[in-house]
Amino acid sequence: MNSPKIPFGIKKIASMCVLKCEQRFLLLKRANEPNRGMFVPVGGKLEPHESAYQAVLRETFEETGIPLKSAKYCGTLTESSPVKYNWISFIYMAEIPYQPAPFCDEGTLEWIAIENLLKVPTPPTDWWIYKYILDHKPFAFSAAFDKDLNMLEMIEDIENVRVV
Repeated sequence: MNSPKIPFGIKKIASMCVLKCEQRFLLLKRANEPNRGMFVPVGGKLEPHESAYQAVLRETFEETGIPLKSAKYCGTLTESSPVKYNWISFIYMAEIPYQPAPFCDEGTLEWIAIENLLKVPTPPTDWWIYKYILDHKPFAFSAAFDKDLNMLEMIEDIENVRVV
């Protein structure tokens, strides 16, 4: 029996966690693609039979060594492009006590002060995620990219507002 062919461009599913302590986020400066050299929340792909919540707890621990007692669901980010970069990400936030940035084999973890978020390289979607999290607003972002992964637009679907 042949396995069904997965269509080109099918969405990958991930869970991401914004780790917050007071007025700082613990972000990962990625060593690998996608978004190499950019600061992003920790997280990764869901494994088979795993919920988004289970994945965010697992991925956060795998990348930081920090065991989360809980994480608050904040919203979703859907990214679409005509190339292989197509994702649905469940975004969570967890308040954690301060600790020195732990080692991560995915890149370098660094504490970034909230007022400096616009001064560090981040994917074009992420500043909006941080803004909505800090404003305590739920979100359902849909971002469209061209073949070179330049963002064409980003819509917040709950309020039906174009943010980019």
